[in-house]
Amino acid sequence: MTRPDSLTALSGSRLGNMHKFQVRVYYEDTDAGGIVYHANYLHFAERARTEFLRLVGIGQDAMRREDGAGFAVRRCEIDFRAPARLDDMLEVRTVLRDPRGARVSALQSIHMVTGGKADEDWLVRLDLMLACINQHGRPVRLPERVRTAFADVLGTD
Repeated sequence: MTRPDSLTALSGSRLGNMHKFQVRVYYEDTDAGGIVYHANYLHFAERARTEFLRLVGIGQDAMRREDGAGFAVRRCEIDFRAPARLDDMLEVRTVLRDPRGARVSALQSIHMVTGGKADEDWLVRLDLMLACINQHGRPVRLPERVRTAFADVLGTD
């Protein structure tokens, strides 16, 4: 099924193996000082990964129903450089790396958008290891269609 352009646009954009997804900081994302509460960067990163998968044809709900598998964060290292504030526009960049067996790693960085363009300097960076697990929480190989989609994203066989 072909998706309308307006829905695809909501999923961000992709250039090679990099996905870019914009998110605005809302009041609910901030602490009493008006800066983004540290744990909310994980929410922004999760949304971006979900939209990246959606953009390359991997719906997580369909993956769960059809393949009996889904992704869980196995490891996350996060580095905070500078805060974002209420009403800021942010760009989350996601790069997939090294899918194999039951895992894939991803590097995500969150950048401030100013004047309609994302700054090159990152505010927050996340280095993640994602595990593909079944409904019992046990590791399973990446489903064939997921491996194929990741190979296409990475330009590998």
